[in-house]
Amino acid sequence: MRANRIVPALIIMAAHASFGAGGGGTSEPTFEVRPFRPIENNRRLSNAVCYGPHRDGQHPDGLSPSAAEIREDLQLMLPHWNLLRIYGASGFAETMLSVIHEDGLPMKVVIGAWICPEDTPGAAETNQAEVETAVSLSNTYADIVVAVCVGNETQVSWSDHRFPAATLIDYVRTVRAGVTVPVTSADDFNFWNKPESREVARELDFITLHAHPLWNGRQLDEALDWQKGILDEVRAMHPDRPVVIGETGWATSVHNEGEQAELIKGRPGEVEQLAFYNAVMEWAAKERETVFVFEAFDENWKGGEHPDEVEKHWGLFRADRTPKAALSEPVR
Repeated sequence: MRANRIVPALIIMAAHASFGAGGGGTSEPTFEVRPFRPIENNRRLSNAVCYGPHRDGQHPDGLSPSAAEIREDLQLMLPHWNLLRIYGASGFAETMLSVIHEDGLPMKVVIGAWICPEDTPGAAETNQAEVETAVSLSNTYADIVVAVCVGNETQVSWSDHRFPAATLIDYVRTVRAGVTVPVTSADDFNFWNKPESREVARELDFITLHAHPLWNGRQLDEALDWQKGILDEVRAMHPDRPVVIGETGWATSVHNEGEQAELIKGRPGEVEQLAFYNAVMEWAAKERETVFVFEAFDENWKGGEHPDEVEKHWGLFRADRTPKAALSEPVR
């Protein structure tokens, strides 16, 4: 369903759970899909990246980056990407948006609202505060924020922060009622390709799809074709919603123990990352797809303690902000 890449506003009949399915002759309300059109200087933005700012010694629950460090990151990313995705509204988000605004940078942002399971004291209050912050920042920086992503990998079966779809839907509705930009939720393809995902999808303006060929046992030479097949599969499941690739990438190191050693079959490395990145960018440009590459910078706080842990090595820049091969001269 390639027409779903960028679509005009659609009027779609939405069977929301809050409205009775029973008779009475009352028709269900319409759902106007807000188009996701990231534009800067009359130019559509397609080169996009996931951005986590935490350097060595920093952590989402600890020390945050300074405005100067965020400014440095933005200048490093700017030659390559004009569209950023961040995963939460608390912490560094306001500082980043303020720097983009103050410096007049030609960058747009998909801001996240990080939602966690509500089975511990205070979790629901934390989620509510996160949602309120996402709404506030979206409205305050309306010239920069182009969408809000509520929840990240909250529905797929293997997630360690999974929670009921009804909870996610409640937060999606709260955000959507408070903003004018399109609202989405991000999850792995192994959720979006199943019929039960339609309950969530019909509440969204577009679907944010995670499709990682490396994690799914693919070799480099089959990675792009696999990703395109997954995209077609999810679009066939949701023909009435645009689908955007919100994460894909190729890690430069993998630990030889644990789940990653079992699931990852492709060879990690900078040469391989360069080849995959170039292939994805060429395809995205040709097909006018918006693709969020995962991710801008290595983040050593992620994953286990071993330095080869794969979650530390998805960046196209190293943690010290030096570029890897994908952003340097091609490796011969």
